[in-house]
Amino acid sequence: MIKAFKDGLETFQTIFTGMGITMRHMFRPAVTIQYPEERDVLPDNARSKLYVNIDDCIGCNLCARACPVNCIDIETVVATSDVDLGKTSTGNPKRFWLTRFDIDMSKCMYCDLCVPPCPTDCIFMVPEYEYSEYDRNDLVFHFSNLKPDMVAEVKEKAEKEAEEKKRQKEEMARKQAEAKKMKEKEATEKAAADSSGGTGKEKSSGIVKDDKAISGSDKTEDISAGVEKAEGKTSGPGKTGGKSAGPGNTEEKSAGSAKDEIKSSQTTGTGKNLPGTDEAPEIPSGARQSETDPSNPENDKS
Repeated sequence: MIKAFKDGLETFQTIFTGMGITMRHMFRPAVTIQYPEERDVLPDNARSKLYVNIDDCIGCNLCARACPVNCIDIETVVATSDVDLGKTSTGNPKRFWLTRFDIDMSKCMYCDLCVPPCPTDCIFMVPEYEYSEYDRNDLVFHFSNLKPDMVAEVKEKAEKEAEEKKRQKEEMARKQAEAKKMKEKEATEKAAADSSGGTGKEKSSGIVKDDKAISGSDKTEDISAGVEKAEGKTSGPGKTGGKSAGPGNTEEKSAGSAKDEIKSSQTTGTGKNLPGTDEAPEIPSGARQSETDPSNPENDKS
């Protein structure tokens, strides 16, 4: 019984409190705006609907990366070399076609994190809050200004140019690889030629030394043969009738001097006989004359 009384008292207390507030406002000036005939002005930092100035967008995708709920969807296509997309109002060059730029406002949490990263300030919030829809799909706003046929043409052209650049890159890489192989081959051939050339020089120098040694031995043999021949002439019976066999004979002296001259030419290398020939070295004319000239008074003395 006491509990029911307390509950009833609390109920009447809340009713009278609410009616008191209502009665106080009945005698004050009205502050209600007659919407939609009258609209209140939103403050400058109000967070409301997102808007994109597509002419200043460069397709950097920074706003989509900053969005925590992924309500921004951007698709770009690289502009071909024969197309100049111009520049933005801030002077940034435009290099991409914006084939899709969609914002789903049904996902947006009005955090305003997508606005500061934009380098051209093309995305911002506008003081608009009247975009209620009956269908959720109507809350996806499309900002791309390209028509579907234009999008297909741009994509096809970009794919062809990308394939051509890829083919040229592969061709350049192939040529560079071939040039590298040719250089390596030339270097290998040059190294092999240098090594074989060095071996040939060593072999040829060895042959020349052997030839010199052979010619030196032939030269010694020729000189020895010439000496023997000269001794035979001086000792044997000649045209003088054997008068040159006695001791102290001028012919012996001449032969001895000729022999000494041959020996000196052997030691000094000034012999006139050629290597590989049987010709005896020349005997001095005085020695030859002493052998054969009967008018020589020394021969008469002997």
